[in-house]
Amino acid sequence: MKPLPDAWGSAAAGLRVDLIDTPALVVDLDAMERNIQRMADFARKHGVRWRPHAKLHKSAEIALLLQKAGACGACVQKLSEAEALAAGGVNDLFISNEILAANKLLRTARLAAGLAARGGRLALAVDSEEGIARLAEAMDKAGSDAGIDVFVEIDVGQGRCGVPPGTEAVALAQSIARRHRLRFAGLHAYHGGAQHLRGVGERRSAIAAAVAAAAHTRTLIEAAGLPVGLITGAGTGTLVHEAASGVYGELQAGSFLFMDADYARNERESAQPAFEHALFVKTQVISARATHVVCDAGHKSHAIDSGLPLVHGLPPERALRFANGGDEHGILYPEGPKARLPALGRMLWLVPGHCDPTVNLHDHLIGVRGGLAHGVVERIIRVDARGAVT
Repeated sequence: MKPLPDAWGSAAAGLRVDLIDTPALVVDLDAMERNIQRMADFARKHGVRWRPHAKLHKSAEIALLLQKAGACGACVQKLSEAEALAAGGVNDLFISNEILAANKLLRTARLAAGLAARGGRLALAVDSEEGIARLAEAMDKAGSDAGIDVFVEIDVGQGRCGVPPGTEAVALAQSIARRHRLRFAGLHAYHGGAQHLRGVGERRSAIAAAVAAAAHTRTLIEAAGLPVGLITGAGTGTLVHEAASGVYGELQAGSFLFMDADYARNERESAQPAFEHALFVKTQVISARATHVVCDAGHKSHAIDSGLPLVHGLPPERALRFANGGDEHGILYPEGPKARLPALGRMLWLVPGHCDPTVNLHDHLIGVRGGLAHGVVERIIRVDARGAVT
């Protein structure tokens, strides 16, 4: 574990929120816990499992908190993320991605054996015969009979990984079933692009097509004599549709936990729980001019791949617009009709455009209890899988 940086040594339990050094990545623990409870209630109501994607928070502590609330485990995208979370005590992991390199597959096999030895499990997605053969070879080399769950990934609209729904998936499922240490676990059917379609109707239509493709593929595989134990997928933008489909049995949504600025731009589905923003970049105004002010939160403190952050906590008539100021700076302009530029030294809160890569820029999250205005630091949460990209 990395030691707490000296620069953050003042961010100790009990410190007033206004005294946190900037820029800093802060979690409103009260809002986060409300999001968790809403998600748990939603999954329970619809009779589906939920396996939140840990690429959002990259923290074993948070993954275990979610499991305590009812999550069945965690998704990750990278083997190194799985290893970091497993080291932190997370025992049920699904690498919802393909792995092909021999050295990584051997690490995967060893991780599967290690998790099984402590009562856990590991699963992996595949989309090629070669991937299956290489995984089977690695499992044989590892020498453990613990086995690994394997999901066939089908492309239900993302246009990224996955075989087309239908007969190609049947052949892969049969290939998995023939391998001694591999267990065919079902279908991985995630439509990432649909999460950020702005209109409710657009998202509903995209997921209806995904559901039909997944159901058709399941029918073909079961007709070939193999049970399809689970169809897993879904994200925060579309989870209401997968949950109601009767086809998906597991939701992988992760962003509900923090809710970034990009998700705030979606038209809200009436059936979706009212998730709140819970992740913020605290920043300070360090320079002031007649037309604008400059804060100390630039690209190094928040990701901009899904757009620039929003300035939080201001009424629309006093809104400020965040503009690109480079690596170390943000530029703020008045946007609302009654907006005034904040004074030199003023502390502000930003909602990042995209939570996942923003978290990956930080070693720690500062957990605050009691709100952003008058709260205090309750704990420091380590980003265990920061930089885990292999």
